[in-house]
Amino acid sequence: MSQRKVISLDDLRVACRNCSLTSLCLPMGLAPEDIERLDEIVKRNRPLHRGDFLFREGDRFRSLFVVKTGSVKTFAPSPEGGEQVLGFHLPGEVIGLDAIDKDAHACSAKVLETSAICEIPFARLEELTMSIPSLQHQMYRLLSKEIGQDTELLLLLGKKNAEERLAAFLLSLSKRLHKRGLSATDFYLSMSRHEIGNYLGLAVETVSRLFTRFQDDGLMRVDRKHIQIIDQDALEALVGGIGQHRRQQQQS
Repeated sequence: MSQRKVISLDDLRVACRNCSLTSLCLPMGLAPEDIERLDEIVKRNRPLHRGDFLFREGDRFRSLFVVKTGSVKTFAPSPEGGEQVLGFHLPGEVIGLDAIDKDAHACSAKVLETSAICEIPFARLEELTMSIPSLQHQMYRLLSKEIGQDTELLLLLGKKNAEERLAAFLLSLSKRLHKRGLSATDFYLSMSRHEIGNYLGLAVETVSRLFTRFQDDGLMRVDRKHIQIIDQDALEALVGGIGQHRRQQQQS
């Protein structure tokens, strides 16, 4: 049983210059005095817990949010009356960029586990970007990254089968966690099987069956939400369609 780190108020007061996520969510090359100016506008609130909202669909856009610890999901209403999961956000990732255009949030953001969140009032951030060119460049980079992620999701849902979708999702989580200095092969899923299936366009029964198959094939160990990747190369081959091709050959 792994011990989860308890978030204290002292953790939330750590300034940007000392934050372990600096290289992920701050632009490279910011002068110390510019980091101080950015740090002055960042709000660090009390820890949020599973089920708490950062914002709801239709709320007026006021701030961007950066996950410091924990994780957050974004979702919108589905035509069937439920919800459509749009993304899962890990430490260092920015939430709310899509609301800049219409000045209102088109989706909701809900905390998946106890999390610390940095809130950045957008009006004050805009003022800073006018005097700090590298900060403005970071905003462009973040917007471009969000567009790229949307494109990747469309390709994932449109061209890959169920096995490839789940394998790609797990590899994406693995790489994102590794960038944050966390284990790429041993981690806990903060989202449920149902939420994963919703995001990937798969039935929850399919997701559960695939986790069992991946374990039976020796790709990983699965204990509820605890994932241990054993054969990352095989997972990557599966995403490329190689694993599926081999399986078809063995069955023929």
